[in-house]
Amino acid sequence: MNNKVVTITLNPALDLTGSLDSLNLGSISLVNHSDFHAAGKGVNVAKVLSELGADVTVTGFLGADNQNLFCQLFEKMGAADHFVRVAGSTRINVKLVEKNGTVSDINFPGISINAAAIQAFEETLDKLCQDHEYFVLAGSLPPGITPEQCANWISMLEQRGKKVLFDSSRAALEAGINAKPWLIKPNDEELSELVAKDVKTQQDIVDVAEKISQNGIDNIVVSMGAKGVMWLNQSQWFCSTPPKMDVVSTVGAGDTLVAGFCWGHMQNMSKPEILRFATALSALAVSQVGVGVSDASALNTLQERVEVKPLSL
Repeated sequence: MNNKVVTITLNPALDLTGSLDSLNLGSISLVNHSDFHAAGKGVNVAKVLSELGADVTVTGFLGADNQNLFCQLFEKMGAADHFVRVAGSTRINVKLVEKNGTVSDINFPGISINAAAIQAFEETLDKLCQDHEYFVLAGSLPPGITPEQCANWISMLEQRGKKVLFDSSRAALEAGINAKPWLIKPNDEELSELVAKDVKTQQDIVDVAEKISQNGIDNIVVSMGAKGVMWLNQSQWFCSTPPKMDVVSTVGAGDTLVAGFCWGHMQNMSKPEILRFATALSALAVSQVGVGVSDASALNTLQERVEVKPLSL
């Protein structure tokens, strides 16, 4: 079994999450309680993987001026920190969670990345390729990094025989698909954006995913929130349905799902086991604020309640 993994977060963020009764647009909204922590999709994946027992290395680009919360988190996780520091401050993203479960994300663009930082990052990737097989590249792109550049990094990793799990959206996802990562994890909304039409039913997802898989992508994982997960693995479909959860926050549930798939493969679980484990892990994530495996026994109980079956349409 392989416990070593690299997570790549090109555009990390400090997440400021506020819980409030309801959001009053154009007026004053009162936050009941708030939380401020180091995040970004790849960072979230790293946190979950480290709590599952992985040997995690983190990289990407980090603002030198406000890196303390990230450094503290990486130290607490026991992660090897290979982030390239750039001048300026890492962005702050605001997430407003209303009592009815609605989450409003206000995402800022991030620091501009220059050629010297890009070169330093590419040298870091080259070194990490020597003793890592799994690479999780997750999140949006900062100014200065084009979708094509991101796709080139995926291609480079794939050409060196690495398993790349890629989770992004919009132009980055579109370009990244052409680089043939080993796994992608769009949700139904991101798939709809990608093909510029509504993807709602299981049949819609099957049609779109099977077309994408022709590019040579081994695993297409589509998350559908409370409706579960659909997974196309080399022309074989599986689907899972989680138990009904009391939703506290959906922030980080998708990142947790990616971590679950990564860990399941690293531990050589069977395909149904991987899907059951990842779905339960993601379901657990919505019952808490912040990502992480807070309760191992609750996770085990949830796994027993996840329904997994081959998909027949």
